[in-house]
This record gives sequence, structure tokens and C-alpha cells, in this order.
Amino acid sequence: MDEGDPDEALVARVGRGDPAAVRALMARKLPRLMSLAQRMLGDRAEAEDVVQETFLRAWRQAPGWKPGAARFDTWLHRVALNLCYDRLRRRREVPTDTPPERPDDGPAPDRGLEAQDVGRRVADAMRRLPDRQREAITLCHYQEMTNIEAAAVMGLSVEALESLLARGRRGLRAALADMAQP
Repeated sequence: MDEGDPDEALVARVGRGDPAAVRALMARKLPRLMSLAQRMLGDRAEAEDVVQETFLRAWRQAPGWKPGAARFDTWLHRVALNLCYDRLRRRREVPTDTPPERPDDGPAPDRGLEAQDVGRRVADAMRRLPDRQREAITLCHYQEMTNIEAAAVMGLSVEALESLLARGRRGLRAALADMAQP
């Protein structure tokens, strides 16, 4: 990469067991990883579990981290995404005779604001996208990664990422077409 890894020194300190570095790395990475996992899984509790496991893996990896092949942030996002996909696969693989108890997905009596309804509709449309399209849109639009960074996290060429983004955006437009203003 043309610039060094901005996390390199911090990861080295984490690897040496520096508690201040651990806190600093968590403060730096936690909000984005939590947002990524929650958008991928649609469940805060599962997202918290994924982020916790991601950080455990980071702590184990930190003492032997060798900068160069990938930025630490890229590696960390890839770990989080892989853990999300593991959970999504398990959801599909668990047959059950009775549906799980779920809270009413309908709007609560005090949720009359249109913005909340739009947010829910967008989140539902995102959940219905194929996994790779949802991942591309989440990384680029919600995690604010550049196409180059997102492609690196996903292990794709920039062109392949842009194709996923275009298909994902088309899918979202189609799912939300009735919301378009005349």
C-alpha cells in the first residue's frame, strides 16, 4: 500500500500487553465493527457476540502480527464478516418444527414518524439482498470505505465490487420503488 498501516504501532503495543493500547484499539474499531455486524445480521445481540469474538481473535493475533500483506483494519473487517457469514449459514441450517418467538415487527403505537418507517423499510430491503451485495453496500455506504478498501476486505477486484454495488443498488431501488416521490 502507498501509505503505512495506521494501526501498526497500536497493534504492536496490544501485542506487548499494553492495556491502554487495548482500550485505544477498541475505542477506534468498536463502533464500525458493531455497525457492520448489526447491519449484516439484523440482530444486536448476535452482532455483539460477533464483535466480541472478532476482538478476541485480534488479541490472539496481535503478538505475532506482521505488517505488510494487509492492513490490520482490513484483516479485522474480514474476520468480522466471516463470523457474520458463519452465523447466517447456521440460521439457514437449523430446521425447526415451530417458528421462534419473535417480537411484533409492526410499528409500535408511538412510531408514527415517517423517517423511522423509511429506515425499517431500507433495513428490510438490505436484509433481502444477496449476502455479497449487502456486504458491498454495507462496507461502502455504511462503513464509508473506499471501493479499493472494500474490495480488499472482500477479496475482490474493484471492478467486481462495483458490479456488486450496482446490482445491490438496483435491488434496493426495486424494493423501495413505491417510496419514490412523484
